[in-house]
Amino acid sequence: MPAISVGIVSLVLAYVLSQFYRAFLAVLTPVLGVELGARPGDLALSSGLWFAAFALMQIPVGRMLDRIGPRLTVALLLGGAGGAGAAVFALAQAPWHLHLAMALLGVGCAPALMGSYYIIAREYPAAAFGGMAGMIVGFGSLGNILGATPLVWAIEALGWRATMAGLGVATVAVAVLIAGTVRDPARLGADQPQGSLAEVLRIRALWFILPLFFVNYAASGAIRGLWAAPYLERVFEADAVLIGRATLAMGLAMIAGNFLVAPAVRLVGSLRRTVLIFTGCTLAVMGFLVMNPDPGLAAAVVLLALIGLSGAGYVLLMAHGRSFLPDHLVGRGVTFLNMISIGGVGVMQFASRPVFQAAAAAYAPPQAFAMLFGFFLIPLAIGFALYFLTPEARNA
Repeated sequence: MPAISVGIVSLVLAYVLSQFYRAFLAVLTPVLGVELGARPGDLALSSGLWFAAFALMQIPVGRMLDRIGPRLTVALLLGGAGGAGAAVFALAQAPWHLHLAMALLGVGCAPALMGSYYIIAREYPAAAFGGMAGMIVGFGSLGNILGATPLVWAIEALGWRATMAGLGVATVAVAVLIAGTVRDPARLGADQPQGSLAEVLRIRALWFILPLFFVNYAASGAIRGLWAAPYLERVFEADAVLIGRATLAMGLAMIAGNFLVAPAVRLVGSLRRTVLIFTGCTLAVMGFLVMNPDPGLAAAVVLLALIGLSGAGYVLLMAHGRSFLPDHLVGRGVTFLNMISIGGVGVMQFASRPVFQAAAAAYAPPQAFAMLFGFFLIPLAIGFALYFLTPEARNA
């Protein structure tokens, strides 16, 4: 495995924050409900706004990566919008303040992973992309861990407002570190064509991978970041400490899955077949939860962890999609693919809100969550079927 630079390490820290900010609302659900009157539907909107802002920023981030490089792109957005979003959250007095804060945090986190992906796509061998991407996501997924039990401890010791203020300071500090340590890849020569999003869209090999990109991360991302806490609270009467432990288990599984990416591909012998295996496992677990939404607390935690484990399919899909991108389209290409993936999470979270509200009004909690799990299952099955039409990866 090629050596990792100090600049990449600083970008991984930014991605740790990105993973934290997309997942921490699950633990804050009880306290925000008591102090701000924020209901699960309000938090679904807030979380969805994070993903929507993150996704909408991917196209401008792609242009910024190609024009000014990852150093300034990540440092400016993370320090400016990310720091401001954490501050607004710490000072929130009403649910709409949370909406604004999460949108700003989404803008700030938008370039964190793409900055490191851009560097490894430009400066490392193509065959190393999947393994390195998995390592970066694996280490960055420590943010999921920080957003579980450690966050509960911090809230109990300092209060949630002081905790968020401290995270805002940490966000700005990481942005400064990135500005001082990241080295931009050499600019492409004048003989290289100027890339465009239209050129990315003309790559036929990407057409049938895009539907799975849209729905693959939505199940693990939305459940870990939003619905795990209400599910455990309403179906099993779990308190904040137990929710923290359960989401910690899910976060650990997500990290393990990302580190398993490279050996899994070597074992299976095909990037495409490995994606099919990971996605098939997610479908099986989700299908079981649809049929049996109240399997007992211990079994529910294990099933949630398995959903987190299979969420590593995102890295595999990114490696597959990157294999079809020429060098001059790397910035726009990987950010476009990321926009589709994260945008899918945002859309599914927005749509999951009325689905759950309608189900909760008509059914007992277990049956309501069965319908919610089915809502995530059906689009995933469609994307899975279409992915069979995607060719094998190039140079992988």
